[in-house]
Amino acid sequence: MSRVDLDGASSIVTGGASGIGEACARQLAAAGSRVVVADIAEERGESVASELGGLFVRCDVTSTEEADVAVAAASEMGPLRVLVNSAGLGHPGRTISRDNEPMDLAKFEFVVRVNLIGSFNMLSRAAAAMAATEPMDDDGQRGAIVNMASVAAFDGQIGQAAYSASKGGIVGMTLPIARDLSVVGIRVNTIAPGLIDTPIYGDGEQSEAFKAHLGESVLFPKRLGSAEELAFTVMDLITNPYVNGEVVRVDGGVRLPPR
Repeated sequence: MSRVDLDGASSIVTGGASGIGEACARQLAAAGSRVVVADIAEERGESVASELGGLFVRCDVTSTEEADVAVAAASEMGPLRVLVNSAGLGHPGRTISRDNEPMDLAKFEFVVRVNLIGSFNMLSRAAAAMAATEPMDDDGQRGAIVNMASVAAFDGQIGQAAYSASKGGIVGMTLPIARDLSVVGIRVNTIAPGLIDTPIYGDGEQSEAFKAHLGESVLFPKRLGSAEELAFTVMDLITNPYVNGEVVRVDGGVRLPPR
């Protein structure tokens, strides 16, 4: 058996304008795929898509209409074979404040809506398009989906209730969705990144010092991971035809403390 050939196929990467999503989009393009960068950051997304010879589509992942636009755009460039669900966000907050005030429920709902419901929305719309394509091999394989969870799904810290719940939901839905989609030859896997060096940490001397401090908690190597390193594993899950229904931690062995 050989790896999945992406040459001439299309892919969608949500959150593809920066960070982990951008790294995945670049590696998919290098593998010959035509990439739809689906993001709400229009200027940066247009720039990345243009550089990769792909297409930018402004996409709120919680919108079925905008998800369908991204799927249609990808399908016009070639058979849709890949979705990387990289869009996501966090909103730190304790369950009750130090003054014993409960967390604003709308903030909890927003994080779950974007991270969990948005991932499922993109996944179900993309899977429907993949299912309509011709199989790629004798196994009947039609595509691969990679979701983005977090080590916070397992080691959630103080103030991460909403984020950990959303990422734990992604972990929990991986196997049942892989089972759902097995009948049409679509594999589903999830990555759980650890401490990854993305634009979320900012720039400058203070930012670098903070990242170096965080890196000390990693088992080995004692640094933050790079978006490129994470994308290496994403590509393995996409192109290895025998990996399915799996959740893979990519974290340098880190286990997050309570705070």
